[in-house]
This record gives sequence, structure tokens and C-alpha cells, in this order.
Amino acid sequence: MSSPPWDYIAKLVCIGDSGCGKSSLTIRLCEGRFSPQHDVTIGVEFGSRIVPVGPPHSKPPAAPKSDGGLPEPPRANTTPQKHMKLSLWDTAGQETYKSVTRSYFRGASGALLVFDITRKATFAHVTDWLSDLRAIADPDIVVILVGNKLDQAQPSEGQESKREVTEQEAEEWARRNGVLQYVETSAKSGENVEEAFMRVAERIFENINAGKYDLNDRRSGVKGPGPGAVGKQVPLLGDSGRGAAAGGCC
Repeated sequence: MSSPPWDYIAKLVCIGDSGCGKSSLTIRLCEGRFSPQHDVTIGVEFGSRIVPVGPPHSKPPAAPKSDGGLPEPPRANTTPQKHMKLSLWDTAGQETYKSVTRSYFRGASGALLVFDITRKATFAHVTDWLSDLRAIADPDIVVILVGNKLDQAQPSEGQESKREVTEQEAEEWARRNGVLQYVETSAKSGENVEEAFMRVAERIFENINAGKYDLNDRRSGVKGPGPGAVGKQVPLLGDSGRGAAAGGCC
């Protein structure tokens, strides 16, 4: 009986106004591609990917220096690599589906709060999205603010930047509202997409080690494989499950 290719499953939701690129970010992470044309999400769509978390994947702290000013020799790392399956719930951003969308916040351990840096109105609405999320989700949910469409904010030959939200004001909003971090991404080029998801995954892993989740309770948003669980080997960087819910997930 083989072991699952993951140690934990974590439920992440992508929330924000319609047209911000939530679906494109999910497709980029799960399938490694960009689709310029995408139907409006109705309700929720699903994706998944297995990622490494914790050491030795995580960068270890700098080695202390010896008395002679030279760094200590590296120590052998015997820690087995842990893997987390991110179960991604790509939610609808239209007001029409908001009551349905809110129901998917329950049981989420992480959230990407997405806005379009070329549309100021989408940034103005992130406060409402965060308020809805925190009213329903677990108090310990890990939230990251994502400013998408960075490719359109960078001026190119013969074309001015379309940026309407500065990096500084988004970072300030994240600090004021207790959000983990602000990251600017481009689903089109792939820039910083993995960083955004991995930052959430690493913080969830830290919370697991701190004992913040009951891994036997589906409502916690995180679970372990459980005794006797069997999993099919899935490539580390290509575990795409978009379009179908992950069975037995959070």
C-alpha cells in the first residue's frame, strides 16, 4: 500500500471582483499556461497542485559565524521534505453570485484576495471582500493581497503604464488590515504567481507546526493523509485538477 504524495491538504480560496484574473492565476499555477479568453466563473471552479513546504525546501537561516569570522560548516539536513496539496477554489466575483461565493469561505485555511492594479475600483472593494471572508472563515485564515495584471502596469515601447494602484498604497492597506503580504503578479507572464501561492502554503505549514489546526476536522481547512490513506503519485510541479473537485478534500 503506497503512501500519498502529500502530507497535508489545504483549502485555498481566490476571491475578489470579477475580471481581476482569479481564474487565470489558478490556471497558471495548476497548468502552467495563460488563457487570454476565459468564461466568467459561475459559483466556483477547482484546481490543485502539490508543492514542497518547510525545510529542506525552505531557505534555512544563515549559519552563525565562528570566532574567526568564518561561517560554520553546513550541517547535514536529515529532515524529510514535506508536501502540501493546495486545493484551490476559484470563486465567482460577480455581485449576482456573492451569496453563493460566501458559502465557499467556510473551511478555508488560506485566501488570495485579488484585485486588478489597472482598475482602482477593484482595489476599493478588497475591504468588503476581506470583511466578508473574516465574518465566515476561521479566525486564523492566512490571507495574502494580490495585485494582478502586472504586465499591463509596466510601460513598454509606445505604450504607457495602465497602473491605477501604486505598490505603496497596496502595501499600506495590507499592513493596516493585518494581511500577511502584498504581492504583484502577472498571470500572463507567470511573474510572482508561484510566490503568492507558496507564501500562503508556507504560513499554513508554520501554523500546522504550531498546532493551530485539528487535522482530523474537515472544518479546519487542513488535513493529513490519515491512517491507511492511499494516493496516486502526482508530479510535484504538475498536479492539475482544474474542472473537478478533489475527492475527499477540505
